[in-house]
Amino acid sequence: MTKRLLLSYLTITLIVLLVLEIPLGAFYAQRERERLAANVEHDVSVIATLYEDDLEAARPLDPAAAETYERRTGARVVVVDGDGISRVDTDAAVPRDFSTRPEIAVALTGDRASGTRSSDTLGTDLFYVALPVASGGTVHGAVRVTLDTSEVNARIRSFWLALAGVGAVVLLVVALIGWVIARSVTRPLRELTDTAGRFASGDLSVGPDAIGGPAEIRALDDTMATMAVQLDGLLRSHRAFVADASHQLRTPLTALRLRLENLQSRLDDTEHPAELDDEVERAIDETGRLTELVTNLLQLARASDHPATATEDVRVLIRDRVDTWTAAAEEFGVGLVGPVGDDAVVVRTVPGAIEQILDNLLDNALLVSPAGTTVTVALTTSPSFAILSVVDHGPGLSDDDKREATQRFWRGDDTRPGTGLGLAIVDALATASGGSSRLTDTDGGGLTVSVSLARIV
Repeated sequence: MTKRLLLSYLTITLIVLLVLEIPLGAFYAQRERERLAANVEHDVSVIATLYEDDLEAARPLDPAAAETYERRTGARVVVVDGDGISRVDTDAAVPRDFSTRPEIAVALTGDRASGTRSSDTLGTDLFYVALPVASGGTVHGAVRVTLDTSEVNARIRSFWLALAGVGAVVLLVVALIGWVIARSVTRPLRELTDTAGRFASGDLSVGPDAIGGPAEIRALDDTMATMAVQLDGLLRSHRAFVADASHQLRTPLTALRLRLENLQSRLDDTEHPAELDDEVERAIDETGRLTELVTNLLQLARASDHPATATEDVRVLIRDRVDTWTAAAEEFGVGLVGPVGDDAVVVRTVPGAIEQILDNLLDNALLVSPAGTTVTVALTTSPSFAILSVVDHGPGLSDDDKREATQRFWRGDDTRPGTGLGLAIVDALATASGGSSRLTDTDGGGLTVSVSLARIV
């Protein structure tokens, strides 16, 4: 908007300058040409007066007056008699017949002739004035003066350049002032845009300073601030409810599991121990699934609460989690390989996020990997990012499934155990850490989940 305002200021200024300067330049050019014509016509009248008596008496003409004028002005002076034969010519020998020249012919009829014509010989425009030399109503000859217009044209051209310079300076000043004004006008809108962007990113905090500007913008700012406060309260209540519910549910679920395990240990005293033992085992499995679901919901609630980030060495954390999951991988008959190298790779992340990300990704990878395959935890770095990848060789996901996999409670295969929250937790923790997650196909089949985090060292 700043550029559009500045462009409108400059357009209006340019139109005003053209409306003012074009007529002014045209008026100046016309005035200079008219002044030249008046001066030359006056001089021609004087010269005609000097030669009037000699032409009337048919006496020889003294060229001294014409030559003096030629030296002073650079103009060519030609004096002809009544037959159009030159008697004085400051630029050529005399006599010569000028009767066929249009301006001379007009002057010999007693009329005045003036105008501008192009000279191919001189390569310039010549201004001429021809006046009759007459007395008592009888024309005795004519005087013609031709003058190079380059000097007048140079003055006119200089004036146009001066006008253009003034216009350029005015446009520059208007551009500078307009930029300042446009910036001040659009500053409240830019602040509103920044505030809306901050709200869109999840930061619903309201600053202490109100945005200035027109009443309409201040009203919009107040409305957005009120909306942000109310929305932040609702989200906090929602997250608090999820967190509290998850926390409160864990205690009775744990107690229920313990009671079921105690009941299972006493089944030997019943008449149908095998049947009851199977039912109790299923109940214990269900409590385990509910406990996992509650734990995952609690992780999601914490990840959505914009927790503070810290710096951690991702290579050390990967090595620790790979060691922890190696025993589980052996039970599945799946190999587990971590990244090589000892160099520290420090990233910015939510505390505990990398461990939870790896636990969820490795749990998913081991569940879908066929026996005899290998799950690889890779770490690649660039100057700005560190990318943690878990690569499996399981059935993989279709492109549509990849787009849906990070949605909460999505499950690609209902026959496998799980809550459908693992990849949703991974994506939420990556986003909370200022990074992102991505699902791609593994070469040769399978799924690769990559988490990109901002690198510090």
